[in-house]
Amino acid sequence: QVQLVESGGGLVQAGGSLRLSCAASGRTFDIYAMGWFRQARGKEREFVAAISRTGGTTYYADSVKGRFTVSRDNAKNTAYLQMNSLKPEDTAVYYCAAANLDRVITTARLINYWGQGTQVTVSS
Repeated sequence: QVQLVESGGGLVQAGGSLRLSCAASGRTFDIYAMGWFRQARGKEREFVAAISRTGGTTYYADSVKGRFTVSRDNAKNTAYLQMNSLKPEDTAVYYCAAANLDRVITTARLINYWGQGTQVTVSS
């Protein structure tokens, strides 16, 4: 069992930055590939970014490529999502996710554990 707790969300103006953190507890963190998904009001949950177990491979949705950076610190059992050049369309609840897979995760159906979500609001 793994518990995931996100933090770092908030209100920011367009063009600003936020860094989300996902702290994991429970089973060994480094056996899990980690991902970030988001869900805007009235829309389906969508993939944002993913990172492999060791951090050697990352993958991004086209909508965030070049603006967001996913990383992890296995010694701290924490994953991060650095979000720069934020746009109003990035407004959503952001979820951290973990999957016991030896590759990056880009689909919600492969997720074993979800965090509770953190709200990100970007004003224009």
